[in-house]
Amino acid sequence: MQKIAFIGLGIMGYPMAGHLSRANHEVTVYNRTSEKAVAWKEEYQGAIANTPCKAAEAADIVCLCVGNDDDVRSVVYGKEGILAGLREGSLLVDHTTASPTLAQELAMVTDERKCGFLDAPVSGGQAGAENGALTIMVGGDETSFARSKQVLEIYAKSVRLMGPTGSGQLTKAVNQICIAGILQGLSEGLHFAEKAGLDIKAVVDVISKGAAQSWQMENRSETMAAGKFDYGFAVNWMRKDLGIALDTANSMQASLPLTALVDQFYMDVQRLGGGRWDTSSLIERLRMPDLIRDT
Repeated sequence: MQKIAFIGLGIMGYPMAGHLSRANHEVTVYNRTSEKAVAWKEEYQGAIANTPCKAAEAADIVCLCVGNDDDVRSVVYGKEGILAGLREGSLLVDHTTASPTLAQELAMVTDERKCGFLDAPVSGGQAGAENGALTIMVGGDETSFARSKQVLEIYAKSVRLMGPTGSGQLTKAVNQICIAGILQGLSEGLHFAEKAGLDIKAVVDVISKGAAQSWQMENRSETMAAGKFDYGFAVNWMRKDLGIALDTANSMQASLPLTALVDQFYMDVQRLGGGRWDTSSLIERLRMPDLIRDT
């Protein structure tokens, strides 16, 4: 049993912290919206801290899962932030999908306090978090990774050290780049099938047995055909992630033309009012080209 603080109880963090509690770790949670923390404590065993600093004070490991770079900094720094409460020898694990630059920054400031740091973004969405089946891509040193691995495996099906600090965030960028391209291709394929008058279910059943098969096809084609887009990761968050990927690519002179194009397509979806739709909603843009042109 370890003392673990979990900062951020969103759709991912809430069940992740719950898995730690059910595994009999001593969990203290903090969330900027206190009602969410109260709801968590009613469902799981653990304590609530009123600041990130208080949550971190007694923790062996502090896990963090918030929205973006600015959100991370808002709970890490300041007199009530995580850094103010970190004990020497403790470990900070950031599950936020953030920039590799921020990972380097946090590694430096935690090292100054003689603490460890891992950038450890996750993939698998809300369902993966709830089912304890996330994939975690980790950047950092081997000692910190070894120390964290048994804890991270409580809510993950796969945990892998990808390299030094920042490697987890870089790997997550690759993940999002690939998903963006796959979803655009799937959207266009399904849209083509619709226009051709084909039986969508039959088409997917056939082509999913061959080289076109993907997780997105298996899990999202039916809901895409039905125009239902409330099944996970939101367009607003995908644009944030693609922005990180594009900025990082620019800094190292990597060419991502398709990613840049799909990012603009997601901007169109936002203009349709679909910022909170899930990422498979790219198909809706193809169904409403006139509306896109008129906005």
